Amino acid sequence: MANEMTSMPPDSVQCPVCFEEFRSSTINGHLDICLTNSVTDCSSSTVTEESEPPEKKPRICAEAAPRSPGVNKPAVRSSSTASPTSTAVFSMFQPNKSKVSLQSERNDLLSGKQTAVNKKIKRSLLNETEPGPAAAAAATEPVKRQPSNTQKATHDLSPRTRLPIDKPLAEALRPNTLEEYFGQSKVIGEQTLLRSLLDSQEIPSLILWGPPGCGKTTLAHIIASTSKKKGTARFVTLSATSTSTAEVREVIKQAQNEIRLCKRKTILFIDEIHRFNKSQQDTFLPHVECGTVTLIGATTENPSFQVNAALLSRCRVLVLEKLSVEAMGSILDRAVTTLGITVLEQDQANPKHQDQTDGHEPKIYIEQKALDTIAYLCDGDARAGLNGLQLAVQAQVSLARPLGQDGSFQEILVKEEHVKEGLQRSHILYDKAGEEHYNCISALHKSMRGSHENASLYWLGRMLEGGEDPLYVARRLVRFASEDVGMADPSALPQAVSAFQACHFIGMPECEVILAQCVVYMARAPKSVDIYKAYTNVKACLRNHKGPLPPVPLHLRNAPTKLMKQLGYADGYKYNPAFSGPVEQDYLPKELLGTNFFTWTPSDP
Repeated sequence: MANEMTSMPPDSVQCPVCFEEFRSSTINGHLDICLTNSVTDCSSSTVTEESEPPEKKPRICAEAAPRSPGVNKPAVRSSSTASPTSTAVFSMFQPNKSKVSLQSERNDLLSGKQTAVNKKIKRSLLNETEPGPAAAAAATEPVKRQPSNTQKATHDLSPRTRLPIDKPLAEALRPNTLEEYFGQSKVIGEQTLLRSLLDSQEIPSLILWGPPGCGKTTLAHIIASTSKKKGTARFVTLSATSTSTAEVREVIKQAQNEIRLCKRKTILFIDEIHRFNKSQQDTFLPHVECGTVTLIGATTENPSFQVNAALLSRCRVLVLEKLSVEAMGSILDRAVTTLGITVLEQDQANPKHQDQTDGHEPKIYIEQKALDTIAYLCDGDARAGLNGLQLAVQAQVSLARPLGQDGSFQEILVKEEHVKEGLQRSHILYDKAGEEHYNCISALHKSMRGSHENASLYWLGRMLEGGEDPLYVARRLVRFASEDVGMADPSALPQAVSAFQACHFIGMPECEVILAQCVVYMARAPKSVDIYKAYTNVKACLRNHKGPLPPVPLHLRNAPTKLMKQLGYADGYKYNPAFSGPVEQDYLPKELLGTNFFTWTPSDP
């Protein structure tokens, strides 16, 4: 065996069915023949006991043939014969696990005692749990004798039946085509470059960046659905919050096998890719570079800060915007249409469709005003909007009671107040540790600098209502008092410090008025940046100085000892209070005499 292995060429590939070695150029043709022979052998019933592989394999041929109580044991043997084909075909995409499974199969074939015990256990379980055709027919007889109205209710599902109870509505109604994908026409519209690439299945590596609920994961699922239908690529989904580097490497190995054996690409979708650290992101670099995998990453954070620059250069960044009110209206209309809920216009007293259900299920209606309220309150988050709709409808459905003994239900009307109760308040997008945190504080600072008190109050409210720490805002106001107000209103700094201390004493929500007062004071105060510019010039002077810094003049030095006085320290210093008028005295080093930092610029000689 060792001589045979060493004599094979270096590009040889092992057949996952018969375990023989073949060249990579001929393995595909051999696989077709080998798999065809395996299926033919599986369908034949002349299989001996010695040729059986170990048990615990999926049943293929045994399920295709009809069973009876008297032929249960042969059925088990035929199923074990079919298992090597299916297991071997799928194991070629799992290089590490396949070696362990193949080795365990060979060990089981050498020691037949344990295998025989497993066979007896499995046959006894199959005899107990798998009935024959007679039992299966008896089990299906009551279904055939059901009345016709039950069959009608099965085919014509009511809105109550269509409401998902095991998953959120946003997940249950996730679109599968681009025609059902709303709100991102700038990125994947009809005439865009990306749309043409997706239609031709030439998918580049992408980084999808956008706020929560804007359609990042949905776009990835649409790409996956299209790839599965056309069979052009294999789609793998991972989440950076629960995936290790070893699992990523395993997927990459499977992708390499896919290219070698099946000539099929692998699209790898990483949700929340910003959760991967820099070293984990480096794992993708060579494989994205050579095309082993097509990477699609989704993130809510700025890729410039959270994704490696090397990985960004290999991917195209798509910025998905927050969904507009019109897009949210289209999404909600599709949801109520799918669920079979009737929408009542504002001037409509009676519902449009009286025959919505058969009378045994409640008729569900929703006001158009309620849908409009969801579109405005969800703040462009489709997930929050759909789940809020689901919560409001389910709450009203659970309150429905039968009207009489015939089992009919009263009509259900979802109103605007029900929707507001489900959403509670406007869904404010704010991340205290992300980009929105810096965007809002920058907007507040610039609004106060521009003396726009209304905008200043708005951005302050955005931060506080989004959960920002009030002490952080107060510290920024202290900085603003000196940087932008400065000597134009010296009392601004004590105002800011007092606001910080008051916020520290009482906290939120009482301190929000204190911050609002300080913000309006800063916006209305006169502005002066002389202090800020002068000190900036001082820092530039020190950093741009060439050679050693000039020494402190002797007459400005302190002379606490006799030796220092003998060295000339404090010699010639004029004590200003001892003079009734101005004192002519130099205070800068000789190299900087006459410098005015309020007008000096770093470009001056």
